[in-house]
Order: sequence, then structure tokens, then C-alpha cells
Amino acid sequence: MKTGFNLFSRLLINVMLGLVLAVAVGVPASAGVLTVTGVSVLSGNFMPAGSACVGVFTEIWTGELVKKLRAGITATWLDGIPDYSDKAENDIIHLIDVGGDPDVLINNTTYPIPIQDLDDKDIAINLDKYQTKATRVKDDELYACSYDKIESHKERHGDSILVNKFKKAIHALAPQRHTLLTPVILTTGENDNGRRRITIKDIIALKDKFDKMEVPTEGRRLVLCTDHVNDLLLVDQKFKDQYYNYTSGKIANLYGFEVYEYVSCPFFTTNGLKKKFGEAATEGTYQASVAFYTKRMFKASGSTKMYYSEAATSPQTQENLVNFRHYYIVLPKKQEAIAAIVSASYVPEISATPETITFPAGGGTKQIAVSASSDYAYTEPEGFKIIKQGKVLLVTALDNSTGEAAKEGIITLTLAEDITKTATITLSQPVAPVAPAKAKVAPKTQSKADDVTQHINETDGN
Repeated sequence: MKTGFNLFSRLLINVMLGLVLAVAVGVPASAGVLTVTGVSVLSGNFMPAGSACVGVFTEIWTGELVKKLRAGITATWLDGIPDYSDKAENDIIHLIDVGGDPDVLINNTTYPIPIQDLDDKDIAINLDKYQTKATRVKDDELYACSYDKIESHKERHGDSILVNKFKKAIHALAPQRHTLLTPVILTTGENDNGRRRITIKDIIALKDKFDKMEVPTEGRRLVLCTDHVNDLLLVDQKFKDQYYNYTSGKIANLYGFEVYEYVSCPFFTTNGLKKKFGEAATEGTYQASVAFYTKRMFKASGSTKMYYSEAATSPQTQENLVNFRHYYIVLPKKQEAIAAIVSASYVPEISATPETITFPAGGGTKQIAVSASSDYAYTEPEGFKIIKQGKVLLVTALDNSTGEAAKEGIITLTLAEDITKTATITLSQPVAPVAPAKAKVAPKTQSKADDVTQHINETDGN
């Protein structure tokens, strides 16, 4: 009875596989069933211990995985990028590096026209190879649910490949660092646990960079990381109203960019350097938003292969092993027309300019420019008046020209969010200088010689 049940169950599995194969290749269902069952019988695998139709399984599972990889988990931000899969031979794709455009002559009167060589170069690019680690399925597990168990493993292998190849894709479309053709914009918003939030101003700055690179408006794409989506939802009502289609990852256009969201954007340091793919995020690194021009990018899928070893070849473990290998790549055709918006670090700080002010004895008002990451408090030293006007302090010293002594004081600025952050301004004002007293002239005295001369003159006169 047990043998009959096993025979029936394996026959049923063959019928099911035949139906799947028929649908996959587009032939009548009967043809698929007869093909699968016939191959199983002729190959001697119609009643293998613990599984059925191993040889046919491999072909069907590989085909199903290829279909899954093509459909993919949601990564609609890749839609519209030119697909060069048909040019990938032996999992290598050849691109032409176009060596510039010909010069243009305007109102030329000199002939013959000069000849200009355009040096185009062939670039061979190896597709990235994605391999899953082998997973085991024991014969004991296959005995009761062979198809479902293998199908579960196949799905998980496929999902793992998809997640990793899309992560690698968005990482490849982000610039390594800031250059004129690969701009990196640092955010300028408010503090969020040590990073500056993104603002609409930052997206406009990105638009300005693309405008100056003369990137066509049709095909500009911005993939926002989760942090930046949340930032915009908090501060921009218009963006919040447009954020309606979360399931597709597509958000309404924003300042000329097609806007998407992706949870696995690459990590950058807060000074704008991209972390290596797969490198763990560390303190001071955040996910960045990525922008690119779709027509300057490309993608390509290569071969997919399943590797499978039967339990029958492993008498000690009696387990089946399965894994997959898949080739895929996404890259810019040239290092241009790609950009990133990176969360800048937020460091509480406060400073003032100038740090020393000397008022004239007659008094007056002077300005102090204050740079602060948030609101601040200030002290008012005796003898001086202070008025706070935004980023400027107006400091007034009264008339001290009749004062008895010079005045001195210190203004201390204290940052509200971090009272350990301070700045000081030293004030001074002299008194009016005292005019020097005029020296008294002593009466003129005569010497003894003068007295004798005067006496002789008086006698002669008599």
C-alpha cells in the first residue's frame, strides 16, 4: 500500500510539474504532462527515494527563477534605464566610450574644411556575479512535501539575489565624491539627532547643478532615502500631499525630477564620501538620496544557473543541496550626470564677530554678528545696553566723558541647546582725558651785576 501511495504521489507531482512547464513554454497542458512523466520514466527517476524528477526540477526551477528575477521586487526607479541585456555575451557587455563631439564651424570661409578624429574606445565590462550559499533540503522533508519545500527555497534564493543586486545598482549610480560632473549636495536643514535634515532648498540646489551640467530635463530622476522622505513629510505640506503612492515607490515630480523612494540607498560620510558597497554603517554615516539622468545609465542581465546535488549521492547526510548563480549589472555609461544629496553633520556651535570692542569716551552703538546653530541667551554687563535683532547684537555705551574711571565688561553668549557652547565679547570704554594745567611764569629777578650797572647809569644821569 505504501509503495502504491508513493507511486501515486510521484505521478501527481509529475503531472503538476508538467502543467507548470506547459505554462512556462506556452504549449498545451497535455504535452507538458506527457513530457515530464516520460522523461522521468526513461531516466529512471520516476520513483527516486525521497523526491521525484530531479533532472526536470532543475530546468523548471531555473526557468522560474529567471522569470522572478526579471519581474523583480519593487525597484521601479530602474524603469526607463536602457536595457543592454541582449548585448551581454558570455556575461560581458561592451560599451563604446564616445570621444567627444566634432567642432562646429560658424560662417566658415576657409576650405578645405579641417579633418578632426573622434577617438571612440571599446570598454568591456564584466557583469557582477551573484551567488547564493547552498541550502539543504533533507530527504525526510521531501518525503511528505517535496514540491512546496523546494519552491520555498527557490523563492528565498531569488529574493536574496534581487535585494542584493538592487542595492548594488543604487550604490553604483551614486557618485564617489563631489566633482563638477558628479555633484554631492550637503543638507542644510535643522538638527535631527546629529544630522541636518534635507530641505526644499537642497533639492533646488541639486536642480541648479543639473542645469549647469546641461542635463536634459526629460529623464532626471531622484531616488530619496527614507531619512530624506521623512524630513520632507515633516516640513513640506505640498510634498506630503503628493506622497500618495507608497506601494510603487513613485512620488509626484518635484522641481523637474521624477521622485522615487528606496530603503537601501548607499551610505555616505557627512563630508560627502561614499562608503564601499557592503561596508557596515558607522557613526557619522547616513543614507543619501541619489539622482541621475536615466539615458546616461544602463542595465543588463546575464545568465542564471541552478546548482543541485541529490540526496541519493550523499548516503551519509541524505540531503539535497541547492543554490543559484546570476549575472547582472547597473552602471553609469560615464561618470557624469549622477549626483547625491548627503546628510551633513549637525554640530552645536556659536561664535561672534568681533570678539573685542572699544567704544569712544563719548559713547555710541556698535554691531556684533552672531553665528549660532540655534537660539541663544546673552548677558548684559553694567554700563552697556544690548538689543538682540536676529543674528545681530546692538551694543550701546553711554557717554563716559565725565566719568571717574574707564568702563569694562564681558558679554557671554550661551547656546540654548547646549549650554557648554559659549562665546564672549570683551567691551571697554575710556573716560575723557583731563586737559593739562597751564604752567605759572615766575617774576624776573635781577642779578647783582645788573644792580651795579643800573646804579652807575642813574649817577651819570644826575
